[in-house]
Amino acid sequence: MSMPMTQEHATPRFVCDVMLARLARYLRAAGYDTLLAVGHERDAELVALAAQEDRLLLTLDRQMLEHKVGWGRVRLLEHGTVEAQARRLAADLDLDWLSRPFSRCLVDNALLAPAPTSQVMQVPTAIRTAETQFMACPDCGRVYWAGSHHRRMQATLEAWQSPLRE
Repeated sequence: MSMPMTQEHATPRFVCDVMLARLARYLRAAGYDTLLAVGHERDAELVALAAQEDRLLLTLDRQMLEHKVGWGRVRLLEHGTVEAQARRLAADLDLDWLSRPFSRCLVDNALLAPAPTSQVMQVPTAIRTAETQFMACPDCGRVYWAGSHHRRMQATLEAWQSPLRE
């Protein structure tokens, strides 16, 4: 069985417990394949999912470390701010917060694709300019563009990246 992150340049894939929903959203915003537990899964199920799909399980639950199948797959993060958790994770795993930003759906993790005209036409007219690029989730149909929410998330990702460049 291969262990996650054993290859020097492997792109990590994650599964976050339900208490790390905000971190999962930012990992998706950065382009990392990140599943999010919905809350009714048993610990053993999450650990098994991480093992089956070659993912790293991120959790705040110390008991997750007790599962044998999770050896090397469970990363215990500290309670605290999402920023502190993100910086710790980035330092430990050498994450690049800016390598593939906004390439995944923030809601369901699917890879985004250019939005078809039919979906773009549902966006308010004031937003639809010739310069605006629209991306869509092929699974849930959400349409994304670089609006104010995008700019705030981009600024956060850049702030988390900056210490890595120094």
